[in-house]
Amino acid sequence: MTISKPVSDLTSDASNLEKIAAASDHSHPHDPHNHEDHEPASASSHHTHVHNEDSQRRIVNRLSRVEGHIRGIKAMVQRSENCPDVLIQIAAVRGALDRIARMILDEHLTQCIVRAAAEGNIEEELEELKTALDRFLPRDKPPGKKLDQPK
Repeated sequence: MTISKPVSDLTSDASNLEKIAAASDHSHPHDPHNHEDHEPASASSHHTHVHNEDSQRRIVNRLSRVEGHIRGIKAMVQRSENCPDVLIQIAAVRGALDRIARMILDEHLTQCIVRAAAEGNIEEELEELKTALDRFLPRDKPPGKKLDQPK
């Protein structure tokens, strides 16, 4: 197997993800974010999510970079590159997705939850958040359970 980059470059790529994110932000008009245009996450989602345009743009840009990073990982696998190098890149993507999730959660807490409290439907909003967090957060594995082995 051939390595197209030294491991030090790969780890530096992972640590530079934030710098890349900041450098590639661009600005152009976006439509307001409105969840009523598509299927809601749960049957109880009735309110409109209107978010700060700049924040939405940053999140979409970061997701686009993650999408490109994943395509790069796929290409590494197709070229049969060194497994540890692929795992390092997967870890970088996980970290980037975690940072995006934190941005979304922070915005949800500071905008959507606050708005729901002002409108008097905080319980419904908190239930939706709990349901989403149950899916988002890793579940505990039973003790002694091993990774899935190929059959």
